[in-house]
Amino acid sequence: MKRFLITGGTVFVSRYIAEYYVSKGYDVYVLNRNTREQSKGVKLIQADRHHLGNALRNTHFDVVIDTAYTGNDIALLLDALDGYEDYIFISSSAVYPEYSPQPIKEEAPLAINKFWGEYGTRKIDAEAVLLKRNPNAYILRPPYLYGPMNNVYREAFVFDCAMKNRTFYLPQNGDMKLQFFHIGDLCKFIDILLDNKPSRHVFNVGNQTTVSVHDWVKICYQVVGAQLECVNVYKDIEQRNYFSFYNYEYDLDVTKQYELMQEVKPLYEGLQEAFDWYRNHPDKVNKKPFFEFIDKNF
Repeated sequence: MKRFLITGGTVFVSRYIAEYYVSKGYDVYVLNRNTREQSKGVKLIQADRHHLGNALRNTHFDVVIDTAYTGNDIALLLDALDGYEDYIFISSSAVYPEYSPQPIKEEAPLAINKFWGEYGTRKIDAEAVLLKRNPNAYILRPPYLYGPMNNVYREAFVFDCAMKNRTFYLPQNGDMKLQFFHIGDLCKFIDILLDNKPSRHVFNVGNQTTVSVHDWVKICYQVVGAQLECVNVYKDIEQRNYFSFYNYEYDLDVTKQYELMQEVKPLYEGLQEAFDWYRNHPDKVNKKPFFEFIDKNF
């Protein structure tokens, strides 16, 4: 039985990954401070990753799956580990600057992205530290992740609008493209990496097809069973005040991923799963005051 170590394990990406591997019958350890409810079936290693001490000593892991935010996070974890076989780091497409030629390939230069700022540059540093210490580690750069357990107020905001039968305020003409990747597909791709051990170690991951913000919102309304009515917003207002995404369009080249994994979950099906989860866990999402801003300004 493989033994997994997953850093975090209590919120969205790391929690879903932990529960995914528990469901497959693996021995799953999560490393966190035990300030949130733990998933069923995991084994808790209670510690702050910045002060690990001997928390990981005398334990060998077959797989480490890390969602670190900084190079220091990576270095401290590597120093504390007693032994492991495979290391997978969940990075981000935020490592690419907004001016990168699109579709963006893995070999594109990494630099600050004006929309993501320090989040992106810290992920760049984390990647660099990891590859210097372990060139055989795998790095995944997803676009917007979605699906069950998503605590970011993205699809959940649109679901709320639909459930309240509200008119949706859409930035500009609604043509801005978004790229998504279902959290379950991320896990399936991790499986493929562990089974096949490809020679490439850095992968963009995501759906090959982008979707306009209008069509994405429309699908969310359809999932809820509501009729979409839109107002296009052309005012000079920062759209993050009333919409879930920056005014930033990008397209990752995911050719290398698709060479290994040809099928991904259809967007409607994935959003249906997200809605089914959200209806039962509305308190698990970090909501933003979009409604207050909309009601005051439109």
